[in-house]
Amino acid sequence: MRRVGAGVVSLAVFLVAWKLVTVVGGYPEYILPAPEVVGERAVRAIGSGVLWEHTGVTLLEIILGFAVGAFTALVAGIALGKSVLIERVLSPYIVAAQAVPILALAPLLDIWFGGGLLARVVICALIVFFPIAIATMVGIRSADPLLAEMLRSLGATGAQRTRLLEIPSALPVIFGGLRVGVTLAVIGAVVAEWAGASTGLGVLINIANQGLFDTPLMFVALATLATIGLAFHGLVVLVEQRLVTQ
Repeated sequence: MRRVGAGVVSLAVFLVAWKLVTVVGGYPEYILPAPEVVGERAVRAIGSGVLWEHTGVTLLEIILGFAVGAFTALVAGIALGKSVLIERVLSPYIVAAQAVPILALAPLLDIWFGGGLLARVVICALIVFFPIAIATMVGIRSADPLLAEMLRSLGATGAQRTRLLEIPSALPVIFGGLRVGVTLAVIGAVVAEWAGASTGLGVLINIANQGLFDTPLMFVALATLATIGLAFHGLVVLVEQRLVTQ
């Protein structure tokens, strides 16, 4: 309840500050619309079904992209953490792929994977992969060596040591990577839509900004993306509290 109350207060302060800036600055609607203007535009977008259509597509991309990227990153992170050889072989490629801006790589991936949902899921998964894989690798290597030696002396196999010791001890670090990854999934979905899509919140932002010059609608799309990011981040935190703190 305290967190909810603090969130409500901070939101109210933000809206008041936003309103004051628009009033004091005297900005026109196409530069900085007032909160009530954005709210009214959101109601119209929801009523017409436009916002639901684009949000549904982006949500699907985020969920699938995060699921694929997180699962692949967890498997790769465990392998990197347990084998120095695998790390030496794969790390240069992982770092090089991360160093290439996804915005520059997205059009090429869009061509390779046919420009449909699959291409956008792959782009989203790629941007999610790196922080989760690195966090998993670091977490696996942070397991207590004395406990690992004890399990080894008891005859535990490598898979058993991973399941009973390394993964449980790595969970706090892994969830740190998942927190970052789930917010990056939102960015990945938008970047993927900019590379080539006909629906989605990224497309809606482009339509509002370049096609209709509808700044309030662009703010609605941005607020929807922020809300989605907060919701998924909160879900990851909730799972973390259930698995780690109890």
